[in-house]
Amino acid sequence: MKVRVLGCSGGIGGAQLRTTSLLVDHDILLDAGTGVCELSLAELTAINHVFLTHAHLDHIAALPLMLDSVADLRSRPLTVHACEATLESLRQHIFNGAIWPDFSEIPSREQPSLRFQPVAVGETVQIGGRRFTPVPADHSVPAVGYHLDSGAGSLVFTGDTTVNDAFWPVVNRIANLRYLIIETAFPRHEQELATVSKHLSPATLADELGKLERDAEIFITHLKPGQCALTMAEIGECAGRFKPEFLENNQILEF
Repeated sequence: MKVRVLGCSGGIGGAQLRTTSLLVDHDILLDAGTGVCELSLAELTAINHVFLTHAHLDHIAALPLMLDSVADLRSRPLTVHACEATLESLRQHIFNGAIWPDFSEIPSREQPSLRFQPVAVGETVQIGGRRFTPVPADHSVPAVGYHLDSGAGSLVFTGDTTVNDAFWPVVNRIANLRYLIIETAFPRHEQELATVSKHLSPATLADELGKLERDAEIFITHLKPGQCALTMAEIGECAGRFKPEFLENNQILEF
Protein backbone atom coordinates (compact mmCIF):
# COMPACT_ATOMS: atom_id res chain seq x y z
CA MET A 1 0.00 0.00 0.00
CA LYS A 2 1.09 3.55 -0.67
CA VAL A 3 -0.15 6.54 1.31
CA ARG A 4 0.31 10.05 -0.09
CA VAL A 5 -0.21 12.93 2.32
CA LEU A 6 -2.55 15.45 0.70
CA GLY A 7 -3.07 17.51 3.84
CA CYS A 8 -1.97 17.24 7.46
CA SER A 9 -2.39 20.71 8.96
CA GLY A 10 -4.69 21.81 11.74
CA GLY A 11 -5.71 24.80 9.61
CA ILE A 12 -5.23 26.75 6.39
CA GLY A 13 -3.19 29.78 5.38
CA GLY A 14 -0.93 29.06 2.44
CA ALA A 15 0.00 26.58 -0.25
CA GLN A 16 1.49 24.13 2.25
CA LEU A 17 -1.37 24.31 4.75
CA ARG A 18 -4.08 21.83 3.82
CA THR A 19 -6.31 20.05 6.31
CA THR A 20 -6.35 16.33 6.86
CA SER A 21 -6.57 13.94 3.93
CA LEU A 22 -4.48 10.93 2.95
CA LEU A 23 -4.68 9.21 -0.44
CA VAL A 24 -4.31 5.43 -0.20
CA ASP A 25 -3.01 4.00 -3.47
CA HIS A 26 -5.13 5.74 -6.12
CA ASP A 27 -8.69 4.90 -5.08
CA ILE A 28 -9.20 5.48 -1.35
CA LEU A 29 -9.19 8.58 0.85
CA LEU A 30 -8.59 8.62 4.56
CA ASP A 31 -10.46 11.78 5.61
CA ALA A 32 -11.46 14.45 3.11
CA GLY A 33 -10.18 17.80 4.33
CA THR A 34 -8.93 20.58 2.08
CA GLY A 35 -5.94 18.47 1.06
CA VAL A 36 -8.24 16.75 -1.43
CA CYS A 37 -8.04 19.93 -3.52
CA GLU A 38 -4.50 18.84 -4.50
CA LEU A 39 -5.98 16.13 -6.73
CA SER A 40 -6.79 16.49 -10.41
CA LEU A 41 -10.26 15.79 -11.76
CA ALA A 42 -9.06 12.43 -13.08
CA GLU A 43 -7.62 11.53 -9.68
CA LEU A 44 -10.85 12.56 -7.94
CA THR A 45 -12.88 10.44 -10.32
CA ALA A 46 -10.77 7.37 -9.48
CA ILE A 47 -11.64 7.49 -5.77
CA ASN A 48 -14.20 4.85 -4.81
CA HIS A 49 -14.01 4.85 -1.00
CA VAL A 50 -13.59 7.46 1.72
CA PHE A 51 -12.91 6.49 5.34
CA LEU A 52 -13.73 9.30 7.77
CA THR A 53 -12.41 9.62 11.29
CA HIS A 54 -15.09 12.09 12.42
CA ALA A 55 -17.38 14.84 11.20
CA HIS A 56 -15.42 18.02 11.98
CA LEU A 57 -15.15 20.37 9.01
CA ASP A 58 -11.37 20.15 8.64
CA HIS A 59 -11.77 16.43 7.95
CA ILE A 60 -14.78 16.53 5.59
CA ALA A 61 -14.64 19.96 3.89
CA ALA A 62 -13.81 18.68 0.40
CA LEU A 63 -16.21 15.74 0.37
CA PRO A 64 -19.32 17.65 -0.82
CA LEU A 65 -17.34 19.53 -3.46
CA MET A 66 -15.65 16.35 -4.68
CA LEU A 67 -19.01 14.65 -5.17
CA ASP A 68 -20.36 17.59 -7.12
CA SER A 69 -17.26 17.62 -9.33
CA VAL A 70 -17.21 13.94 -10.31
CA ALA A 71 -20.75 12.58 -9.92
CA ASP A 72 -21.46 12.79 -13.65
CA LEU A 73 -18.11 11.14 -14.48
CA ARG A 74 -18.66 8.02 -12.38
CA SER A 75 -20.71 4.89 -12.96
CA ARG A 76 -20.84 3.74 -9.33
CA PRO A 77 -21.52 5.40 -5.98
CA LEU A 78 -18.74 6.78 -3.83
CA THR A 79 -18.81 4.82 -0.56
CA VAL A 80 -18.23 6.78 2.64
CA HIS A 81 -17.23 4.61 5.60
CA ALA A 82 -17.55 6.09 9.10
CA CYS A 83 -19.07 5.41 12.49
CA GLU A 84 -22.85 5.80 12.54
CA ALA A 85 -22.72 9.06 14.51
CA THR A 86 -20.48 10.63 11.86
CA LEU A 87 -22.74 9.46 9.05
CA GLU A 88 -25.76 10.89 10.83
CA SER A 89 -23.99 14.26 11.14
CA LEU A 90 -23.35 14.23 7.39
CA ARG A 91 -26.98 13.41 6.67
CA GLN A 92 -28.37 16.07 9.00
CA HIS A 93 -25.90 18.92 8.58
CA ILE A 94 -24.21 18.59 5.16
CA PHE A 95 -26.17 16.50 2.66
CA ASN A 96 -29.50 17.90 3.80
CA GLY A 97 -30.67 19.83 0.77
CA ALA A 98 -29.93 23.16 2.46
CA ILE A 99 -26.16 23.20 2.97
CA TRP A 100 -25.58 20.80 0.04
CA PRO A 101 -27.67 18.48 -2.14
CA ASP A 102 -28.34 14.97 -0.85
CA PHE A 103 -26.12 12.95 -3.17
CA SER A 104 -27.39 9.74 -1.60
CA GLU A 105 -30.54 10.40 -3.68
CA ILE A 106 -28.94 11.98 -6.77
CA PRO A 107 -29.49 11.23 -9.59
CA SER A 108 -31.99 8.83 -7.96
CA ARG A 109 -32.45 6.85 -4.77
CA GLU A 110 -32.00 3.67 -6.83
CA GLN A 111 -28.76 4.89 -8.46
CA PRO A 112 -27.18 7.39 -6.05
CA SER A 113 -23.82 9.12 -6.30
CA LEU A 114 -23.11 8.56 -2.60
CA ARG A 115 -23.48 5.54 -0.35
CA PHE A 116 -23.03 5.55 3.43
CA GLN A 117 -21.46 2.49 5.07
CA PRO A 118 -21.29 2.32 8.89
CA VAL A 119 -18.15 0.96 10.53
CA ALA A 120 -17.38 0.04 14.12
CA VAL A 121 -14.19 -0.24 16.14
CA GLY A 122 -12.53 -3.60 15.53
CA GLU A 123 -14.56 -4.49 12.43
CA THR A 124 -12.32 -4.80 9.35
CA VAL A 125 -13.28 -3.62 5.88
CA GLN A 126 -11.32 -5.39 3.13
CA ILE A 127 -10.90 -3.74 -0.26
CA GLY A 128 -8.80 -5.52 -2.85
CA GLY A 129 -6.70 -7.30 -0.24
CA ARG A 130 -6.18 -4.12 1.78
CA ARG A 131 -7.56 -4.10 5.32
CA PHE A 132 -9.00 -1.03 7.07
CA THR A 133 -9.91 -1.44 10.72
CA PRO A 134 -11.32 1.36 12.92
CA VAL A 135 -9.42 1.81 16.19
CA PRO A 136 -10.47 3.70 19.34
CA ALA A 137 -10.23 7.49 19.49
CA ASP A 138 -11.40 9.94 22.16
CA HIS A 139 -12.39 13.33 20.76
CA SER A 140 -14.99 16.04 21.36
CA VAL A 141 -17.35 14.29 18.91
CA PRO A 142 -17.65 10.56 18.14
CA ALA A 143 -14.46 9.55 16.33
CA VAL A 144 -12.23 6.67 15.33
CA GLY A 145 -8.71 6.20 14.03
CA TYR A 146 -7.72 3.58 11.45
CA HIS A 147 -5.33 0.64 11.14
CA LEU A 148 -4.30 0.08 7.51
CA ASP A 149 -2.77 -3.34 6.80
CA SER A 150 -1.31 -4.39 3.45
CA GLY A 151 -0.27 -7.79 4.76
CA ALA A 152 3.39 -6.83 4.50
CA GLY A 153 3.12 -3.87 6.86
CA SER A 154 0.76 -1.62 8.76
CA LEU A 155 0.10 2.07 9.30
CA VAL A 156 -2.00 3.43 12.16
CA PHE A 157 -3.60 6.87 12.01
CA THR A 158 -5.00 8.15 15.30
CA GLY A 159 -7.26 10.80 13.82
CA ASP A 160 -8.10 13.55 16.33
CA THR A 161 -7.83 12.24 19.86
CA THR A 162 -6.71 12.91 23.40
CA VAL A 163 -5.28 10.61 26.08
CA ASN A 164 -6.75 7.23 25.21
CA ASP A 165 -5.89 4.07 27.11
CA ALA A 166 -8.12 1.97 24.85
CA PHE A 167 -5.97 2.76 21.81
CA TRP A 168 -2.60 1.36 22.85
CA PRO A 169 -3.43 -2.32 23.48
CA VAL A 170 -4.80 -2.43 19.92
CA VAL A 171 -1.63 -0.89 18.48
CA ASN A 172 0.66 -3.07 20.56
CA ARG A 173 -0.93 -6.20 19.04
CA ILE A 174 0.05 -5.17 15.48
CA ALA A 175 3.10 -7.29 14.74
CA ASN A 176 3.85 -5.66 11.37
CA LEU A 177 3.45 -2.03 12.52
CA ARG A 178 5.66 0.29 10.48
CA TYR A 179 4.15 3.77 10.76
CA LEU A 180 2.21 5.63 13.43
CA ILE A 181 0.66 8.98 12.50
CA ILE A 182 -0.45 10.72 15.68
CA GLU A 183 -1.91 14.15 16.26
CA THR A 184 -0.56 16.95 18.42
CA ALA A 185 -2.64 20.06 17.91
CA PHE A 186 -1.43 22.54 20.53
CA PRO A 187 1.89 23.65 22.08
CA ARG A 188 2.63 23.56 25.78
CA HIS A 189 1.21 26.99 26.65
CA GLU A 190 -2.19 25.94 25.29
CA GLN A 191 -2.50 22.80 27.37
CA GLU A 192 -5.84 23.88 28.81
CA LEU A 193 -7.29 24.37 25.34
CA ALA A 194 -5.92 21.00 24.25
CA THR A 195 -7.59 19.33 27.23
CA VAL A 196 -10.96 21.00 26.69
CA SER A 197 -11.01 20.28 22.94
CA LYS A 198 -9.67 16.73 23.40
CA HIS A 199 -6.44 17.08 21.48
CA LEU A 200 -2.88 16.18 22.42
CA SER A 201 -0.08 18.55 23.44
CA PRO A 202 3.64 17.74 23.64
CA ALA A 203 3.39 16.61 27.27
CA THR A 204 0.36 14.38 26.77
CA LEU A 205 1.86 13.04 23.54
CA ALA A 206 4.96 11.99 25.45
CA ASP A 207 2.82 10.24 28.06
CA GLU A 208 0.89 8.45 25.33
CA LEU A 209 4.00 7.32 23.45
CA GLY A 210 5.23 5.82 26.70
CA LYS A 211 2.47 3.23 26.24
CA LEU A 212 3.77 2.15 22.81
CA GLU A 213 5.52 -1.25 22.91
CA ARG A 214 6.28 -1.58 19.19
CA ASP A 215 9.00 -0.05 17.06
CA ALA A 216 7.57 2.28 14.44
CA GLU A 217 8.32 5.45 12.57
CA ILE A 218 6.25 8.17 14.23
CA PHE A 219 4.88 11.21 12.41
CA ILE A 220 3.09 14.19 13.93
CA THR A 221 -0.01 15.63 12.28
CA HIS A 222 -2.63 18.34 12.90
CA LEU A 223 -0.28 21.05 14.21
CA LYS A 224 -1.84 24.51 14.28
CA PRO A 225 -0.64 27.02 11.66
CA GLY A 226 1.97 29.40 13.03
CA GLN A 227 2.88 27.06 15.88
CA CYS A 228 4.44 24.13 14.02
CA ALA A 229 8.08 24.90 14.82
CA LEU A 230 7.34 25.64 18.47
CA THR A 231 5.26 22.51 18.95
CA MET A 232 7.78 20.25 17.22
CA ALA A 233 10.61 21.70 19.34
CA GLU A 234 8.62 20.99 22.49
CA ILE A 235 7.88 17.46 21.28
CA GLY A 236 11.60 16.92 20.74
CA GLU A 237 12.30 17.99 24.31
CA CYS A 238 9.91 15.53 25.93
CA ALA A 239 9.50 12.58 23.56
CA GLY A 240 12.21 10.51 25.27
CA ARG A 241 13.51 7.59 23.21
CA PHE A 242 11.06 8.39 20.45
CA LYS A 243 12.01 10.78 17.68
CA PRO A 244 8.74 11.85 16.06
CA GLU A 245 9.00 13.60 12.71
CA PHE A 246 6.84 16.31 11.20
CA LEU A 247 4.39 14.90 8.64
CA GLU A 248 4.56 16.87 5.39
CA ASN A 249 2.35 17.44 2.37
CA ASN A 250 3.10 15.07 -0.53
CA GLN A 251 5.06 12.73 1.71
CA ILE A 252 4.80 9.11 0.57
CA LEU A 253 4.64 6.20 3.02
CA GLU A 254 4.81 2.69 1.58
CA PHE A 255 4.20 -0.53 3.49
